Amino acid sequence: MFNTASYRRGVIEGIIIYTIGRLCALITPSFFPGWTFVAAPLLFLALQYLIAPLWATRRIAAPKRERLSRRFWLLGPRLAAICLAIDGIVSLTCGLALSSFTEVQQGPVLLRLFASGHNALSLAGFGFYELKSAASLFAFFTLVVVCTKLAQGGFLRFTMPAGGNRVTL
Repeated sequence: MFNTASYRRGVIEGIIIYTIGRLCALITPSFFPGWTFVAAPLLFLALQYLIAPLWATRRIAAPKRERLSRRFWLLGPRLAAICLAIDGIVSLTCGLALSSFTEVQQGPVLLRLFASGHNALSLAGFGFYELKSAASLFAFFTLVVVCTKLAQGGFLRFTMPAGGNRVTL
């Protein structure tokens, strides 16, 4: 019932989920009270790297006979490339994603490139950050899309040869 979206709509929904997670990753973790201090940033990471490609892959309608076609092999890298562009735009205009629980948002990269002092950011530092983001996006998105599609298509079924009565797990 829910797996009936077109390829384009699945990609758009995955991008929206990634963007929500990326924008929420700008929030300083100390803003959240109590146990949500840890849970909220983990939810934002899950939205970015796991839920977005999983949702997009699950929503795309595919014929029963289609296993891993070329469009599904390219779905992960295509989603990752689009999300990397969104990550660059959000980083330049809003700020870098916070990676530890003690960090505080220091502002947009465009302002930090021209600043001096402890808030300054070099172009090489920003390039290294984007390179790390690209590597993790391409790796996670491709892995999640392939595993999700394999799990949907029945590739992970295993038949035990137990004589006349075979058992499928």
